[in-house]
Amino acid sequence: MSNDLKFYINGEWVQSESNELIDVINPATEEVIGQVTAGTKSDIDLAVKAAHSSFQSFSKSTKEERIEILKNIINEYENRYKDFVEVITNEMGAPNWLSERAQANTGLVNFKETLEALEDFSFEHLEGSYTLRKEPIGVIGMITPWNWPMNQITTKVSCAIASGCTMILKPSEISPFCSMLLAEVMHEAGVPKGVFNLVNGYGPVVGSALSEHNKVDMMSFTGSTRAGIAVAQASAVTVKRVQQELGGKSANIILDDVADLEKSVKGGAGHCFLNSGQSCNAPTRMLVSSNNYEKAVEVAAATAENTSVGDPNGEFRLGPISNKTQYEKVIKLIEIGIEEGARLVAGGPEKPEGCEKGYFVKPTVFADVTNDMTIAKEEIFGPVLCIIKYDSEEEAIEIANDTEYGLAGYVQGELSHAIAVGNQIRAGQITINGGARGNAAPFGGYKASGNGREHGKHGIEECLETKAIITPAV
Repeated sequence: MSNDLKFYINGEWVQSESNELIDVINPATEEVIGQVTAGTKSDIDLAVKAAHSSFQSFSKSTKEERIEILKNIINEYENRYKDFVEVITNEMGAPNWLSERAQANTGLVNFKETLEALEDFSFEHLEGSYTLRKEPIGVIGMITPWNWPMNQITTKVSCAIASGCTMILKPSEISPFCSMLLAEVMHEAGVPKGVFNLVNGYGPVVGSALSEHNKVDMMSFTGSTRAGIAVAQASAVTVKRVQQELGGKSANIILDDVADLEKSVKGGAGHCFLNSGQSCNAPTRMLVSSNNYEKAVEVAAATAENTSVGDPNGEFRLGPISNKTQYEKVIKLIEIGIEEGARLVAGGPEKPEGCEKGYFVKPTVFADVTNDMTIAKEEIFGPVLCIIKYDSEEEAIEIANDTEYGLAGYVQGELSHAIAVGNQIRAGQITINGGARGNAAPFGGYKASGNGREHGKHGIEECLETKAIITPAV
């Protein structure tokens, strides 16, 4: 891509005054595959100025005009779909099959779900004796992560457009090229100048400048809880809205009345390992009763051993961890798990066979984990499953809630029973018996997992202000 070292601002590819470049590494080979420019506060000022100016007209666009824009984006995204698949695999290491079926696809699904939600959305209605209006909040700053780049980016971007807002995106410097590709899609789709702007760079520089800017009306952040706190603190000075989707340590409670124990354990472990464990809602704590515990440990260990790891362009289930820093963190936490006395039944800190180069981690399973262990408390963000024993349903619920996080939860058992247990888990999204695909379902967390919700009509509502129009009685 010829525009890698430029930023997309006000409908044009703009050269930054910055001379600092950031290497983009292929995590499967540890080789540099390209560079992007590390932006500055001046670059953010320019992007915010463009977004602020564009908001004056775009905020007055009709719902029908925004529907047409989303349709154009969807068409252009489909035209570049294979490019998204290739770029995502190369820059963040997702296996090609996952990039095609999920990583790139979530971007397309998010635009389509938002389009459907917008078509049914009402921005004004009578409520009692007054008129209630929903108006675009303004300029939105967006900071997104590297693990599911197009999913997190497109749910934010699509909802901002649907609501009539303008935006500045700061994607992860680890996986920036798919965002640059999206900027090309937006340009070809005819998105009005200044509505979508993109500046690459480091969080402490570009992210901070965006968060504290007095002409940014809202920050939408997805990433670690630590970084989310920094965004909220910087944003507080200008009293802007902050929507955050942060970390997770989700429990997967397997009840004794589950229909198929082996299938449930295998599915739960596979979900934990998916995307090399780099999913904020991964079911990383499997809670099993003493009645079924050893059988569950046996099945989970076998699942890990049978999960292939290797070249993301090959026929492997898992690719590498997306970057060196995260790889080293995962290995360190596996070693801590062993040191603290958890029983290692599969995997470990050594690299998988045949993967001497690249940030590859074996799917790892720990048994005899207690909820006070480091590996049960910290978000590992790697293919590491902790299996915890419980003796009563009440204890299982207590363990599930005994975490600073509250992003997601999972329950498997007889349907009405599982729902009753799920209702007692303090988390933003509960999946029962594997659930079904529900991309438009609200996604976000309790406690240290953040605030606000994304996807569909809930994501649109996050980007809107509420205004009451009170008129004289007739």
